Amino acid sequence: MIALAEQSALADFLGRMSAERGASTNTLQAYGRDLETFLAFTTAEGLILAEIEPRHVSAHLHSLAVDGLAPASRARKLSAIRQFFRFLEAEGRVTTNPAEAIVAPSKGRSLPKTLNVAEVDRLLAAAAARIATVTASERLAALRLSALLELLYATGMRVSELVSLPRRVLAGDDRVLTIKGKGGRERMVPLNPAARSAVAAYLAEEAQRMQAGYPHSKWLFPAHSAEGHVTRQHLGQEIKEIAGEAGIDPERVSPHVLRHAFASHLLDRGADLRAVQQLLGHADISTTQIYTHVLEERLKKLVNEHHPLAKAAKLVQG
Repeated sequence: MIALAEQSALADFLGRMSAERGASTNTLQAYGRDLETFLAFTTAEGLILAEIEPRHVSAHLHSLAVDGLAPASRARKLSAIRQFFRFLEAEGRVTTNPAEAIVAPSKGRSLPKTLNVAEVDRLLAAAAARIATVTASERLAALRLSALLELLYATGMRVSELVSLPRRVLAGDDRVLTIKGKGGRERMVPLNPAARSAVAAYLAEEAQRMQAGYPHSKWLFPAHSAEGHVTRQHLGQEIKEIAGEAGIDPERVSPHVLRHAFASHLLDRGADLRAVQQLLGHADISTTQIYTHVLEERLKKLVNEHHPLAKAAKLVQG
């Protein structure tokens, strides 16, 4: 149980994040969960905010480690605590930040899960093939899934950005989309012919439904949900189902995996890291640098194929 003063401070912090940083609902919920866990720990220790010291933060992180929480998750929780106390310090509610000097747990180098080009082709082909096999009442959902997958791979959008696309995003040039991402930042992403064709087919079917009384919506991909559009969870489940039809292990496939595939395949074919950063909507290049392993492999291949000494070595080996 968290004391009222701590609950109030947490609410103020989340309100500031929402108002000034434009944090998404998902981000606010994640910060809220992490900080509630920490404040429950300190409240149980009989501490108020001004009494929390670095040793208390370390003790909390240690308890999470004992419970088996991964280093990456503990590092995320430490980041939340550190930002919370920066806010409290700026507000004059505490005099020091007990989390500032604590070293984050080592996360190691975690390479993103991805699919190769052939696997993505199979996934997209399976979604397209489903359209021809479903009943008339299921056709719109099949066209919608195909459009969602084509857009996801063509643009590398975050799944939250994709499912919440407003219908007005299609106004103007249909070769590009203007996406509103994290922190309210806008970016433009190009659409390839396959994505444009899939979206057009979906919209044509939807237009027929609207003529028959199907309700209009402000969302590009409306659905019967609390949000009014397709949810991340529903799309994730649909992608796993179509992965099974494509002969791909469903556990290897998710919307985020397709985002990684988009970035990895671009870099593998010579795209600049800065350009990929812009397309993905990363505020910091360091986030995009998780894909440097792709660049490293490309450089190795370049040297092996074109360097004179590498060619000579192959001749000697042969």
